[in-house]
Amino acid sequence: MFQRIFLVFVLIILLVSNPAKGQRDNFDYVNPSPPGGRIQIGLITDLNSEVLRYTFENATTIINAELTTQLEARHAEIDYGNSMQGVERLCRMMEEGVGAVFGPSALTTGQHLMNVCDSKDLPYILSYMSDSNEGFNLHPHPADIAQALHAVISAFEWSRYIFLYQNAAYLSILDALMSIYGSSGPFISVVRYDLNLNGNFKSVLRRVRKSVDSRLVVVGSSESVAEVLKQAQQVGIMNEDYTYIIGNLDFHTFDLEEYKYSDANITGFRMFSAQKPEVQNLMREMGYLQKLTDDERFNDGDTIDSSNIDPDDEETQERIRQKEIDNEVIRNGSCPITMEMALLYDAVIAFAETTKHIQYMPQPLDCKLDADNVQEDGSTFKNYMRSLDFDRNTLTGRIIFDGPRRKGYALDVIELQSTGLVKVGVWEENKNFTFERPPQQRQVTALDDNSMVNKTYVVLISVPNPPYASLVESHKKLHGNNMYQGYGVDLIKELADILGFNFTLKNGGSNYGSFNKTTNTTTGMLKRIVDGEADLAITDLTITSEREEVVDFTIPFMNTGIAILYLKPQKSEPTTFSFMDPFSKQVWKYLGIAFLSVSLCFFILGRLSPTEWDNPYPCIEEPEELENQFTINNSLWFTTGAFLQQGSEIAPKALSTRTVAAIWCFFTLIIVSSYTANLAAFLTIENPTKVLENVKDLSENKGGVQYGAKKNGATRNFFATSAEPIYIKMHEYMSNHQEFLTESNQEGVDRVTNSDTKGGNTYAFLMESTSIEYNTVRNCKLQKVGDPLDEKGYGIAMKKNWPYRDKFNNALLELQEQGVLAKLKKKWWNEMGASVCTSGSDSGVVNPLAVNNLEGIYYVLIVGSGMSIVYGVTCWIFHVIKKAHSYEVSIRAAFWEEIKAVVDVTNNERVLKGAASVYSRSRNSSLESIDSFATDSDKDESSSSSSSAEASDAEENE
Repeated sequence: MFQRIFLVFVLIILLVSNPAKGQRDNFDYVNPSPPGGRIQIGLITDLNSEVLRYTFENATTIINAELTTQLEARHAEIDYGNSMQGVERLCRMMEEGVGAVFGPSALTTGQHLMNVCDSKDLPYILSYMSDSNEGFNLHPHPADIAQALHAVISAFEWSRYIFLYQNAAYLSILDALMSIYGSSGPFISVVRYDLNLNGNFKSVLRRVRKSVDSRLVVVGSSESVAEVLKQAQQVGIMNEDYTYIIGNLDFHTFDLEEYKYSDANITGFRMFSAQKPEVQNLMREMGYLQKLTDDERFNDGDTIDSSNIDPDDEETQERIRQKEIDNEVIRNGSCPITMEMALLYDAVIAFAETTKHIQYMPQPLDCKLDADNVQEDGSTFKNYMRSLDFDRNTLTGRIIFDGPRRKGYALDVIELQSTGLVKVGVWEENKNFTFERPPQQRQVTALDDNSMVNKTYVVLISVPNPPYASLVESHKKLHGNNMYQGYGVDLIKELADILGFNFTLKNGGSNYGSFNKTTNTTTGMLKRIVDGEADLAITDLTITSEREEVVDFTIPFMNTGIAILYLKPQKSEPTTFSFMDPFSKQVWKYLGIAFLSVSLCFFILGRLSPTEWDNPYPCIEEPEELENQFTINNSLWFTTGAFLQQGSEIAPKALSTRTVAAIWCFFTLIIVSSYTANLAAFLTIENPTKVLENVKDLSENKGGVQYGAKKNGATRNFFATSAEPIYIKMHEYMSNHQEFLTESNQEGVDRVTNSDTKGGNTYAFLMESTSIEYNTVRNCKLQKVGDPLDEKGYGIAMKKNWPYRDKFNNALLELQEQGVLAKLKKKWWNEMGASVCTSGSDSGVVNPLAVNNLEGIYYVLIVGSGMSIVYGVTCWIFHVIKKAHSYEVSIRAAFWEEIKAVVDVTNNERVLKGAASVYSRSRNSSLESIDSFATDSDKDESSSSSSSAEASDAEENE
């Protein structure tokens, strides 16, 4: 409704202004021929006007060669989004008698112009994505783009992804996708990337990086989608973890050079290829593709002789045409022909095709509001145009209309690889889509005088020597390079793809070769390279200074070092005293010391504390003697009962002895709990017996282990030339025991595997750590012992001063940067034939608890016992002083009396009424009552106690 009101408003303005018909502001006449026998077609542009005008002109010129009624192209340029200016230019064209109008890219402007054309029955053709059902639109409908996206997403088997769109105009694709999925489909996170309308999408892309989804479908305008990819790389989501599907059909025009080696999977669509002849012709006419001379076509070192080119030789001409495309068209992985240009070209072709079948002579039309004239043959022309079905001379393929929507076309599914965009499939409506990826080709370096392209070299490998090279197991008889597989075979294939050479693999045997400076002779593979029988040798060939005197090496493609291959530790046989394993010997020793020390504390504190002296006869109120329960035997028994958590009939009474008992019980709780826990681990996990820990143990033949290495190789030479005493000793051992040396690494591995561990006749093999790693993941009986003894690398051997050494080095660096070397190692070490063995450390080993694990509880025991002893001695001293004052004897005499009673360890009874006692010879000659003697915590008697009561007590005691 708004559009029609706006249209009426524009027509009123035009009616009022009513400029002269001869006025031609901003109009360009491409062919100023008289209109007789010609049909004028008008182009209105608002963006990219120059290239669209050239495309429009070239399409008209090309198609006029086939037409009897020529087409005359007219062009008008307007400001983007200026609908009033667009309607004004349209009316000028209609007054000149145009037969069709090709509209601008702005959606609102195009909608207004379409309404004007519909009102005058004038064909209106547009070439941008729209879900409108009016006019002729050669661009695929959003619903069809959604079907193509659905086909690729289904092929990828995505269960969830992010739908990244520019604005609401592209939500029609999402609506169509949701209609296809119905009630069941993947989890889709819908995110708009152009939130601020300022071209900065990084804040949204950072949210994408933090999300759990790494698969994205991106739809939007060509400029914004290209910027999304650029900013995605800047925020760190353009790597191997992310996969992109681009829903913009101009993907082939993007500058993708920066993303070729990002390892991100980027997939898109295109309606045409740069290799199509019609596309090439358009590029030549527009200056994108230079017409090279015969000599210029091959000035980069191609093997074709330009002086002998036969113009009738179709194969040669095809190579020339392909070379023009490769050298001139695809710049940084992009093509200059956009979808807008291609669809405009095809729109002219479609209009011209209709004029071949129906007579159409358009008449000038009046744009006045009260004018009711329409194009007489307009409806007939449009109806016939909707019935077209052809693909000749088109850039974007077959053109057929279903109403206003285009159908019948196919979309190439393209994928970005290191060589550029590669076609991996074709999507067509109502047909099943499958990926048809061709073998990935690497970009061959530019040809020069030192080129390796199409040259063949002999490459030596060592067979069998897995994982570097081995024979392919097959029921068919294989020949040539197909007979071999392995890391080295794959590596030379990768290098051949980059450098463009061919190669022939030959078995060079197990002798890699060495150089004897004395005799100036070489052996093994090195000799064959020096003699010219082979060009390269690729295997686990170590780079050494000795070998580099006769051959050259590339940079290392793998780093390694000499290590020890040995059997995994065997489970030890249980011993008689295996119950003592949970604690170390030192812990057991300290535990015995603690046991005796605490028992002694009980004995001493028991004799010092008055509270521990009890009346042995409870029925006698005034006993003549007292008895102490903490004898040596009882102290040991009490400590033992507490340690075994069983208790005893002895119960401490004094505060000092109770404190020691509490500390000892706490100590035993921790000790027993720790012992129980570690014992359970020892019973469930048996500790293996390790014979070898490092190279020192091996050199000393610890446990009777014999050892050796490969007879001829860098490992043996390492010990022969080393100045380290331990390695000299090992060299002498191996020299004196030639029977322990092997002809190949595999023989050494087999010898280790078949060692007799029970008989003590075990064997260790010295070899490169990478080979050990390969064998340990395949044989669970084997392990690597110790750290590598040295650091070295494997390189590709070649002739001395070979001119292609730098090319190989650069190619190896490229493979390393792209992660190809790491992938190859993972493939042949951890995937091909690997078992469930792990290369980690012995996680099941249980170690006995040492003193440092339990030292804390020992500190608690020592401090607690010490405090108890100090407290007990202090109470005893106060008791003696109190008793001396009570009996009015000297403190010295009282101390001497009490000390004699304490140190008399053979007697656990104390006589209270003895004539020899210092207390009997005192002036009062009285003894303390049992109550006053029985405690060390009683305070002095009250000052109100009478002396007569004390005298009577003394008489009774006497």
